[in-house]
Amino acid sequence: MSGRSKGIFDGLPIPADKSYLREGLSRIDESWAAARFDSLPHVVHILTSRDREGEIQFLKEQSDLIEDVVDEVVHAYHHGFNKAIQNYSQILRLFSESAESISTLKIDMAEARKLLGSRNKQLHQLWYRSLTLRHILSLLDQIEGVAKVPSRIEKLIAEKQLYAAVQLHVQSIAMLDREGLQVVGALQDVRTELTKLRGVLFFKILEELHSHLYNKGEYSSGTLSTFNEDEIPTAAIGGVISRRTRSMRGESQFGAGSSLLSSFDGGSSIDGHEEESSTIDGNTKDSKSSSHEIPPWLSFAVPDEFVEIMKKSDASTSEKYLQTLVECLCMLGKVAAAGAILCQRLRPTIHDIMTTEIKLYFQNNVTKSRITDKADFYSSKGFLEGHNKLLLKNKNKNGTTFNGAQQQIASPISPLMTPTGQAQCAASDLLTSILNSIIHILENHFIVGELLEVKSTQGDSTNTPKSTAVDPNFSADSEASQVTGGYTVAFPLTVVQSECQQLICEILRATPEAATADAAVQTARLANKSPVKEKRDGSEGLSFAFRITDAAVSVQNEGQGWKRGVNAQQEGYGTASVLPDQGIYLAASVYRPVLQFTDKIKSLLPHKYSQLGNDGLLSFVENFLKDHFLPAIFVDYRKCVQQAISTPAAFRPRVQATSSTYSPLVEKGRPVLQGLLAVDFLAKEVLGWAQLMPKYASELVEYVRTFLERTYERCRTSYMEVVLERQSYMLLGRSDVESLMRLEPANAILQNSGGENVNLSSVPDGETMEVERQISDLLLNLRPIKQENLIHDDQKLILLASLSDSLEYLADSIEQLGDSFISPSGNTDGHKPHHHRRSSSAVPKSLATLSNEYRKLAIDCLKVLRLEMQLETILHMQEMTSREYLEDQDADEPDDFIISLTSLITRRDEEMAPFVSEIKRNYIFGGISSVAANASIKALSEIRSINLLGVQQICRNSIALEQALAAIPSMDSEGIQTRLDSVRKYYELLNLPFESLIAFVAEHSYMFFPHDISSLLRVDVPGREIPGDAERRMAEILSH
Repeated sequence: MSGRSKGIFDGLPIPADKSYLREGLSRIDESWAAARFDSLPHVVHILTSRDREGEIQFLKEQSDLIEDVVDEVVHAYHHGFNKAIQNYSQILRLFSESAESISTLKIDMAEARKLLGSRNKQLHQLWYRSLTLRHILSLLDQIEGVAKVPSRIEKLIAEKQLYAAVQLHVQSIAMLDREGLQVVGALQDVRTELTKLRGVLFFKILEELHSHLYNKGEYSSGTLSTFNEDEIPTAAIGGVISRRTRSMRGESQFGAGSSLLSSFDGGSSIDGHEEESSTIDGNTKDSKSSSHEIPPWLSFAVPDEFVEIMKKSDASTSEKYLQTLVECLCMLGKVAAAGAILCQRLRPTIHDIMTTEIKLYFQNNVTKSRITDKADFYSSKGFLEGHNKLLLKNKNKNGTTFNGAQQQIASPISPLMTPTGQAQCAASDLLTSILNSIIHILENHFIVGELLEVKSTQGDSTNTPKSTAVDPNFSADSEASQVTGGYTVAFPLTVVQSECQQLICEILRATPEAATADAAVQTARLANKSPVKEKRDGSEGLSFAFRITDAAVSVQNEGQGWKRGVNAQQEGYGTASVLPDQGIYLAASVYRPVLQFTDKIKSLLPHKYSQLGNDGLLSFVENFLKDHFLPAIFVDYRKCVQQAISTPAAFRPRVQATSSTYSPLVEKGRPVLQGLLAVDFLAKEVLGWAQLMPKYASELVEYVRTFLERTYERCRTSYMEVVLERQSYMLLGRSDVESLMRLEPANAILQNSGGENVNLSSVPDGETMEVERQISDLLLNLRPIKQENLIHDDQKLILLASLSDSLEYLADSIEQLGDSFISPSGNTDGHKPHHHRRSSSAVPKSLATLSNEYRKLAIDCLKVLRLEMQLETILHMQEMTSREYLEDQDADEPDDFIISLTSLITRRDEEMAPFVSEIKRNYIFGGISSVAANASIKALSEIRSINLLGVQQICRNSIALEQALAAIPSMDSEGIQTRLDSVRKYYELLNLPFESLIAFVAEHSYMFFPHDISSLLRVDVPGREIPGDAERRMAEILSH
């Protein structure tokens, strides 16, 4: 038991000085305290114990211990027992007293019931009288408040608290129409004043709405950010409109509420708002309103559902204010009248905004020109003078200009009107600036238009008669348009696009009839389309898209005021004062701003009106480009290309006055043929229009392909005039010659368009020597070569060289277009914006094929020149076979035909040097050494006799030819020396005795071919003895 941590006796109140009691209790078995105590086991234990007296004594001690513990417990809880007994006695006493009080109260209540029942009728009369007096006092207070309403409304109007003024006016009218106040004659003047104030309020709200629609109001958005050509707008108004529409379903249902009626009692409510509004900072009107904050123009308004919506709205300050003005019009029932006036004012206002924007643009440019000392930069005269000065600075060494006078003559337009010209930039900037201002105005119109249409569908209070008979075929949208006075989302867009179309016609100098000839057909088609639910308002609105004449929607409002719009249209927009030039070629710079404008419109239009963005201004511009601009480009540039390639100077190599070296850059004097240089300029200029009009890139590429094909035909004709019926050209047409020329290592120069990184082996290997031998044998078999079969006119050879380089230049230029070429990509967004996307695609296949054709013709020119030089070499070298080399003195000079050949090589190299690169000259003159070497060796078989001095003469000829060829820059002098050294070694073998010759051949049998070695034995050399079996012995050596 002592081992237990806690027992049933542990909680007893035992004093600390009697801890022995606690220890004694801990030794008592808990079985003594069991609920069903069984004494039998204890009795049996004592009886069976050896020390019965001791056990009994132990039980007595435990009994005494328990008695002591009980005494302590009783002593500890004695006071508590007494207190509990006293409390219980007190509770019994209180219950007894309460029962007596309740009995008395019941008696009193029964007596009171009897007394009240006897006075019921008198009390009812007094209560009814009090209600009547209270109602009379309320009416008197209301009459006193209504009398002060006109002055309060005027005060609110002066403070631009229009919504509070409309609230007060509406509730006052409702109060005056209540039964009881209609017969009060004193309020007649108040009714008259309120009627006048209704008109004042309407025009004040209308003016505020008109100002904020065109971003001229106090709460309009501040500086309007411009949108650039690569930024597609992402903020759509649809989400805002939808949220606003959902939140305003019942916001204008204001009856004769008690909140506003109570404010008329002494005017305490309005005064209180004035005190609260005095702490509002005036600068908050220009900042965007934050959430959970009442806008400043609603600070005096009585809180209602609309005020709460404005307080919680996340829309911009400008949008909130427009919503407030529309709500005011709805509360006044003036939606139709306001819509009609807005429709009437729209066109002249847009025209004035465009004109003002053009004037501001002109002033800004004048300021910039003064700052940069470029006055008159935007005038045609000033710009052309600056351009001419620039051309004088860019004159090259040859006295000609790059992109200069000849290109001005080649181009059908002035430098101002080129794709990168000043007129294009000015027109694009001007139109972008105007459309940027217009897009913000349209955004406001879309907000107001949809709000008005939402109100009309909700059946808000308007001044439209409800009992008018309606045509069953009349669409719901047409009815809504009538309710809003003709003002819908589609109407501002239609009018704006019409004005923009007139502005574009003025920029392009296009008459309305010519500009809209094809568009009128589409207009009629759209106007006759039956209405579709998904496209409501779309087809009707688009009928204005292509009209130049004034379009009015509300017939009853036509001609009532605002007639200056017609005069303004007749006066024009004044674009001539800011554009350096005008004309049809500015259509390219108009396309991109209109495209961006259309994309922005699509993002701003609500989903219901998304179809309105598909047609309109963009369709007009695209039709104009397709039907007028592109055909004009094709006709004008085709004429220029034809003139460029048909003039006598087009294929005349330009004379290099001061330069005798080739330059790879046109800017530094590369002598590209003038005709091809002009065609290259025109082709680049045509493709330059694709940068402004990516959608029509394929058409422009097709134009360029047509021009280049015509140019290629002219180049081919010029080439054929030079090579026709010439032996070199006929050889080039043979398949065996063509295949052998492809096997030559020098052919690598032709395969590399640049030709600068080609490494040719200095020492020819066995395979190269075999190819050269075959070509030489093929050419030698053509002997005798006649001069009339060759191109003996050096100017024609220079033309071939210049034509080859010019064709190479044009082919490279076509390939370089791939880096900046714009190719229309597929539609990935579903909104049809693909026509202005950029992609760095390769050159189209048609142009790539033409580039290959140009390059192939350039290679043919070089091959003809190489063959001509090889045939000229054979023409001169064939004189060796018609003479004997029995000289009687040492050779101081080479033979005359060698002198003629070397002078021909030197002269033609100098003449071709300015027209082809050094590596190409290497190709042209590189085949001479191998042909001359083989011709010299082959000539021995036809020489009848030769002496030692004759051998020296032939060696002198090879040295002279080697020197002439080595003098050509970029020529492989080591390879030339190797080939012509073989001639000298071959003829020096004639000086050896037969036995020495046999020994040399045995050691160097690979140096010469067997039939050439046989010729060494057959030629007659005075003083040399040849045995009779010489050929047999030589054949045995060669056979091993």
